[in-house]
Parts: sequence; C-alpha cells; structure tokens
Amino acid sequence: MSTENKLPECWGHRGASARFPENTLASFEGAIRDGVEGIESDVHVSKDDVIVMFHDPSLDRTTNYKGKISETNWWGPDGMEHARTKKEPAQSIPTFVETLALLMKPEHQHIKFDVDIKPGNDPTKLFTLMHESISAYPGWETLLAPRIVLGLWHPKFIQPAKEILPYCRRSCIAFSVWIARQYFWSDVDSFSIWFNALATWEGKRFRDEIKAAGKHLFVFTVNSPEYMMEVASWDVDVIITDIPSRWLALRSSLQ
Repeated sequence: MSTENKLPECWGHRGASARFPENTLASFEGAIRDGVEGIESDVHVSKDDVIVMFHDPSLDRTTNYKGKISETNWWGPDGMEHARTKKEPAQSIPTFVETLALLMKPEHQHIKFDVDIKPGNDPTKLFTLMHESISAYPGWETLLAPRIVLGLWHPKFIQPAKEILPYCRRSCIAFSVWIARQYFWSDVDSFSIWFNALATWEGKRFRDEIKAAGKHLFVFTVNSPEYMMEVASWDVDVIITDIPSRWLALRSSLQ
C-alpha cells in the first residue's frame, strides 16, 4: 500500500478495460504491462463449480453467450469455456485458476489482486472454492495470500471470509460512506469507495476518519485526468481505473 507522502497506487479496474475486453487475461496482462501495482476483477461461480472472472451475473452483455453464470456449466460442448467476448480482440472468459496462474508467474509476484465479491454469490461455496485454488500453490501463504484482497459489498460475507479465508485482507466496497461505516468498520482494514461519495463534505469526514484509524482507502472508478488529480490530493492509497496508463503517466509527471 501507499504510505504518507506517496502518490496512490494504480490498480486496473477489470484490468486495462478501456483498451481490452474487460475481465480477460488480455486486459489483466495489458494492465500489468502498463505498470500497475494491482488488478481488480469480479467473481461468479458456474453451475459446475468453476469460479470465473466476470462482472455481471449473466453472460449477455459482454459475450456471445446468453444466460446466468450460476445456471451455465463451464465444461462441455455448450460450456462457458467456449464463450468469447463481443469486444475485439475476442477473448475467452478467464477462470480464477487461470488468473492465479498469471499472478504467480515470477515476474508478476508483486501484483495485488482485488477480488470483487458480487452479492449474489454463496459465501461458503465461493470461499471454499477459492481456498482450494489458492492453497494449491507451494508457498501460497507467503507468495500469494498476502496479495489477495476480498472486496465485500454485503456484510453476509464477513464471517465466512474470516473463517474460510482468514489469510486474505478484507475490504468494503460501497457507493455510500454511511453503509461502509455502519456495517463494515470494525471488520475490514480497507475501504473501496465510489469517487462521488468521497467528493462531498461527508466524504471528506470519512477520509479523515480512515486516516485517523490507520485504515486504507481505495477510490473507484477514476478515469478523467481532473478526477485523478483531485484524488491524488486526498492522501489515499489506491486509484482504481479503467485506464491505468493515464494515472501512471500523470503520477510519473508528479514525482
């Protein structure tokens, strides 16, 4: 994480998603090539218990497949393994296992992984599957686990996260600072908050509370140079953006 007097880290929102199909290995790799310190992505579980990196609960918006992920198999002749993105260059949907493999390459072992846990997931099922994949790597306790952040939208995930993935840091994702403070304050060490919610008087108060408590603050989704410069003045830890190259270039010019 960034420390005082340092400019915010750059985390790619669904990878470098302004340039590549979102939540694909191409997008993650593009963000890493840009020079990010972290990537953010989302998870859902298929009918046959494969974790996929995907934002929506259904396949319709971004792929040539239709239907809910939870009702569709990954494997098989009609499985999601054959789906491709509508956005070019057409890409397959990556699994959680494939994404971990990317992050475990020796040259990528500095990259943090912010996993957005969508509220529709079953906490016990998802976290158990995640643990099986994470713990399969030799040395995972030191090489992988410390880099994973669980982004939680709903408090129903807090206790299962503590019990099943106690080695992963927990973060609250919210559009409202009131919800973040009311339901997550004592159970997470970081907050990922919508830019607009932090750009108010109440947001300023919350930013001050975060700093006083020694917690970490991430800001999403910040794409314009003007907003990036504004966030840089807030003394936060991370800027999450669809355009990592933009914040990285701005940050370089400020150093």
